[in-house]
Amino acid sequence: MKKLSILVLLISCQSAVSVTPLPNAHAHNDYHHERPLFEALENGFTSVEADVHLINGELYVTHDHPENIAEAKTLQDLYLNPLKKRVAENTGRVFKGYDKYFYLMIDVKTEALPTYLRLKEVLEAYESMLSQVINGVEQKDKPVKVFISGNRAISEILSAEPKVMALDGRPNDLGKGIESFDMPVVSQNYNKYLTWDGEVELDAIENDNLLSFVEAAQKEGKKVRLWGTPDRKEVWGYLYESGVDLINTDRLSDLRDFLKKK
Repeated sequence: MKKLSILVLLISCQSAVSVTPLPNAHAHNDYHHERPLFEALENGFTSVEADVHLINGELYVTHDHPENIAEAKTLQDLYLNPLKKRVAENTGRVFKGYDKYFYLMIDVKTEALPTYLRLKEVLEAYESMLSQVINGVEQKDKPVKVFISGNRAISEILSAEPKVMALDGRPNDLGKGIESFDMPVVSQNYNKYLTWDGEVELDAIENDNLLSFVEAAQKEGKKVRLWGTPDRKEVWGYLYESGVDLINTDRLSDLRDFLKKK
């Protein structure tokens, strides 16, 4: 029995070490999975997304206003505490040997300013792992980059000092001189550029429009993400070849296998 326990432990450790971080993998609404955050990490995802509601001073992770607050989980419980523990146990990184950011995208569903202010208070306890911008200089020695989507308190985020949060941009934010460390990602609905479902022929004009968007964002040092993407390998392949930086999916293991072949 003792030998079996040791064998299981060794296999578990070997599995953890063999995880390949995937810079292009974004877990859409990660909290919908059976084991939020942990499934994403086990599949090598370097970007996760959590919808957040501010209710009675607490930040709850849920897409809609929860019917039963007692059953809702907080941002600290599902994401911040596990990440802090992992970083502390893992030589200061989310993935050992991976010196790029792990992105935590917080999609704010409640009013922008009060939610931002509460987030700012909460994140103070996690500054040991959070990348910050201090006096216009990005501190790159911390592994986790938090950026805010949904209801964005844009002026407050951009004027904060120091900044522990960045913005999820939109295409109309390009060309405004916003630094990439303040807006590391620019996102848009897939259907704003493409009607292609992976089966019919791709429209040439739609293709050109997407490539122009990707080029404009990356010229400013920003990553591109599309939401509402058809979860098909054909679409993943097209987006990957087109230079889309973060590929949305709910099918974690399938996208993992796809990207590892790339």
